[in-house]
Amino acid sequence: MKLLVAFAGLLAVALAREQTNAFNYHETVGIPEANRIRQAEAAVDFDGARIVGGSQSSLGTNPHLGGLVITLTTGGTSVCGSSLLSNTRAVTAAHCWFDGRGQARQFVVVLGSLALFSGGTRIATNNVRMHENWNWNTANNDVAMITINWVGFNNNIQPINLASGSSDYVGTWAIAAGYGRTSDSQGGVPSNTSQRHVSIRVITNAECRNTFGSAIIIASTLCTSGEGGRGTCGGDSGGPLYIGSGTGRTLIGITSFGSPRGCQVGLPAGFARVTSFNSWIRARM
Repeated sequence: MKLLVAFAGLLAVALAREQTNAFNYHETVGIPEANRIRQAEAAVDFDGARIVGGSQSSLGTNPHLGGLVITLTTGGTSVCGSSLLSNTRAVTAAHCWFDGRGQARQFVVVLGSLALFSGGTRIATNNVRMHENWNWNTANNDVAMITINWVGFNNNIQPINLASGSSDYVGTWAIAAGYGRTSDSQGGVPSNTSQRHVSIRVITNAECRNTFGSAIIIASTLCTSGEGGRGTCGGDSGGPLYIGSGTGRTLIGITSFGSPRGCQVGLPAGFARVTSFNSWIRARM
């Protein structure tokens, strides 16, 4: 009986852990967000703004950011982000290609544009390689490489460096960028639709496990605090978390997941830790 009680207690704790929004991302997040962004960019009141609690980006603020307009095998349209690594390679989250239910058949990588559905350099590709150990149940190894036709660099299109070494970046203030939602309550057609960026603090994995548990938060996960209702939100998946500026910009995280309860509830967000995937990424560049 004591063993049964103990097991029941452990099960209750496990069930109390937060889940991630990486599984079934396209249906629950990406497709609705794609519709919202498309309508907003066609609206008269388009003025450009995204990401929760951050600032509007100017063209060239995040020249490594590539928006992804995703065509699913069902014919639906979803959205994500990516980071440009070279003239022919970009990196994103594996769940942007396959989220455990929804399967993509094409990415259009959008570079050098504040809008997602128009402008900039737009490159269609279906050459995407997910990490072999991508697990949509736990969001572990949420990394994928994108191969695109050669693109030239300019002030608005630049590659980003990959983090390497053993730093865990705990306490570091890093910048997340994307085209995603600006609030949990944003409904209908938003008036703000373009790139935004926000500065958020990296926290320990131990602190993050208090929210998501040890199955989701592993050594190759990097987490940021949700303090102040600031962070990534729906539609930002696959985009960059970086430090530095100019040619010193360095990618430390790939946007992976948050809580399905929302972006402004003060909970951490999870990223694929780039130092853990540096070798995997470089082997495919």
